[in-house]
Amino acid sequence: MDLKQIHDLIKVVNKSNIGEISIEDKDGKVTIKQKEEKVTVTTSPAQVYASAPAAPAAAAAPAASAPVAPAKADNFITIKSPMIGTFYRRTSPDKPMLAEEGTEVKEGKVVCIIEAMKLFNEIESEVKGTIVKVLVEDASPVEFDQPLFLVEPA
Repeated sequence: MDLKQIHDLIKVVNKSNIGEISIEDKDGKVTIKQKEEKVTVTTSPAQVYASAPAAPAAAAAPAASAPVAPAKADNFITIKSPMIGTFYRRTSPDKPMLAEEGTEVKEGKVVCIIEAMKLFNEIESEVKGTIVKVLVEDASPVEFDQPLFLVEPA
C-alpha cells in the first residue's frame, strides 16, 4: 500500500463515522483509528476531581465547610495541555520548577514544558492568579486538552 492510498484512507475515516479500519495486504498492515478516545481521557480527570470534594462532605464534622469547597473550586481556572506529549515541570533537570502550588502566575508566564516529537514547547499561563494544584506528575505523558494546573484567578 503506497502513501497516497494511506492518505486517502485517512480522509475517508475522518469524513465518516467509522471508528477504526484495518487493511492488510502483501506489503503489511495499516490500522487507522478515530480520535474519539481523547474525549474519554479528558472527561475522566473531571470525574476524579469532582469526586474529591465529595469525600469531606461524607464526614459529619466538616459538613458546614463542605458547601464552601465546591463553590470555591468553581472559581478555579484550568490550564490545559494544548497538545499530546510529555509534561515537564522544569526546563532541565538541574533547574528549579517552573510552577508549583502557591506560585503566582501572570499571562504569558511559562508554567511547564511539553515535549512533542523531540520539540520542547513552552506552555504559558493565559490567566493571572495563583496555582492551587498541579494535576500531572513530572515527566508523564499528557493528552490534548488534559488539565495540567488549577489556578485561582487574581
